[in-house]
Amino acid sequence: MPTRTLAAVIATAAAAGIALLPTQAQAAGSIHLYKVYYDSPGSDTRSNTSLNAEYVQIRNTTGAAVQLKGYTVRDNTGYTFTFPSYKISAGKTVRIHTGKGTQSAGHVYWGRGNYVWNNDKDTVTLRKPSGAFRDSCSYNSTRDDYKMC
Repeated sequence: MPTRTLAAVIATAAAAGIALLPTQAQAAGSIHLYKVYYDSPGSDTRSNTSLNAEYVQIRNTTGAAVQLKGYTVRDNTGYTFTFPSYKISAGKTVRIHTGKGTQSAGHVYWGRGNYVWNNDKDTVTLRKPSGAFRDSCSYNSTRDDYKMC
């Protein structure tokens, strides 16, 4: 009986140790949600400046540039942004601004005339061009204006 108990303890410890190791994707890096700035500063006037202060930021922690064309970002309501051709360099971030603007390094624009992200709670979902789930980030607070994912 003591041998069986020792075997169970070893198996449990081994399983716990494996669970603590990073996944292959984490070890190799990933494309993931980094920050959501859901409540732009000041009054919600729907000015383009205010709309562009609301954004979602994506980070590339892989060792290579990644083409994001076809990736989507979506809120709980169903508002969906689909990436145009945009290559994110290794170790860099890109902001998806809600309003209008000209795409540049680190910035793309949704082109909306109204806010997307609720000021109290919502969920951001990132999907690959195939539709496969990549990442999500939820927030539930009116005390803060943004959430680090």
